[in-house]
Amino acid sequence: MLQIFYDSQDFFLLKELEKSGPKKGVISQSVKDVIQTLVDDDLVLKDKIGTSVYFWSLPSTAGNQLRTVHQKHESDLKSSKKRLAELADQCNALKKGREESDEREEALEELKAIELKYKELKDEMGQFADNDPATFEAMS
Repeated sequence: MLQIFYDSQDFFLLKELEKSGPKKGVISQSVKDVIQTLVDDDLVLKDKIGTSVYFWSLPSTAGNQLRTVHQKHESDLKSSKKRLAELADQCNALKKGREESDEREEALEELKAIELKYKELKDEMGQFADNDPATFEAMS
């Protein structure tokens, strides 16, 4: 359908497109849906003049749209690369002071041992919660 517009570079009514569609291999019943899809994708422009709705598309319009999309993607890519570089720098900055060493490993092992002891004590407190004087007083 888009080729019909590019070949003639003219304005069309829907009825004219329904007649031209089967020549390009589009079933006449689906021409309206195809044209609406092209309009939604901004490949074909439409405008209502009086009581008629005209459709058109020029090859230069499609080229401009492709250039615009390409520029948008280029700017997105550039900003993504910039963000990646920022995150890599931030990651490297956070790694400073965290180099692997014997001291660090010992401190991490000590931290794990303290966390394990804390968990054990908390579980033990849970077992003695029934004998808590405040809980016993609240129950009575």
